[in-house]
Amino acid sequence: MNKNDLISAVADSSGLSKSDAASSVEGVFDAITKALSSGDEVRLVGFGTFSVAKRKASTGRNPRTGEPMTIKASNQPKFKAGKGLKDAVN
Repeated sequence: MNKNDLISAVADSSGLSKSDAASSVEGVFDAITKALSSGDEVRLVGFGTFSVAKRKASTGRNPRTGEPMTIKASNQPKFKAGKGLKDAVN
């Protein structure tokens, strides 16, 4: 399922027009993105938790030359599925 399929599914299940469903889906994505970028986590009970994991700086190797190189520290978005979602999938 891609983004357009998700918008169509939301429109069908909620009775909204496709443009209203697209605005809703975009609004949810924007809200989650803003919360994560400000360091908060988003908990959706029964669905899962979006959070930010801090990745430490490390040393890796350049695959072309084999030279050691430094990989800088970064923040990575993370999702942990909740019990309701796990049960629905299994």
